[in-house]
Amino acid sequence: QVQLVESGGGLVQAGGSLRLSCAASTRAVNTYSMGWFRQAPGQEREFVAAINWNGRSTNYADSVKGRFTISRDSAKSSVYLQMNSLNAEDTAVYYCAVDRGDYSRTYYISSSYDYWGQGTQVTVSS
Repeated sequence: QVQLVESGGGLVQAGGSLRLSCAASTRAVNTYSMGWFRQAPGQEREFVAAINWNGRSTNYADSVKGRFTISRDSAKSSVYLQMNSLNAEDTAVYYCAVDRGDYSRTYYISSSYDYWGQGTQVTVSS
């Protein structure tokens, strides 16, 4: 069983930055791909960014490309999401997740992820 704990959310003004962290309970995640999703009130959970097991492949939703950066640190069994140039549309609960499957085919599909964190709230004021 893998437990994930997100941190780093909060309230920020439009144009500002936040860095989300997600720490895993086991080093086993270092062999899996990981991703970030978000869910705004009344909306479905949507893909934000993903990174493969060795960090050499990353993918982003079009809405965050060029503003967000996903990275991971195997020594800390953690994944990060650097968010810059935030706007009101980025307001949501952000979740990290672990995917034990085929990264190249399923990185953007929430149902393919096996473990989820509890989420961290990001609120961007305009």
